[in-house]
Amino acid sequence: MTGRVVHFEIPFEDGDRARGFYREVFGWKADTLPGMGYTMVSSGPTAETGMPSEPGFINGGMLSREVSAAAGPVIVLDVDSIDDTLTVIEKQGGSTLVGRTAVGQMGFSAYFKDPEGNVIGLWETAGQG
Repeated sequence: MTGRVVHFEIPFEDGDRARGFYREVFGWKADTLPGMGYTMVSSGPTAETGMPSEPGFINGGMLSREVSAAAGPVIVLDVDSIDDTLTVIEKQGGSTLVGRTAVGQMGFSAYFKDPEGNVIGLWETAGQG
């Protein structure tokens, strides 16, 4: 189903401080991905696939504010086709910030700004668009 929230991103100034904060306050698990400058975050129980194993949990990530598309947290929406979605977004008054970008073999991401100035992420799973 397209348009559902599937991920979140939280930018940081100090990665160790941010990971420690969310671990201690909310019990989140944070795994730094070597060489990528990205931390995968599990907000609840996770299956071997890395996906939440119980309803109600959305996993996410943390990254340096320097490379983040936004200064604050971002929600990421699942879409069938990033390119098609960005076309509709622009027709409706939004703008593309970062176009379709490969994320390893998993899929593709992009970022846009809505007409209200909010930065939102898009996710397209590999092989579907």
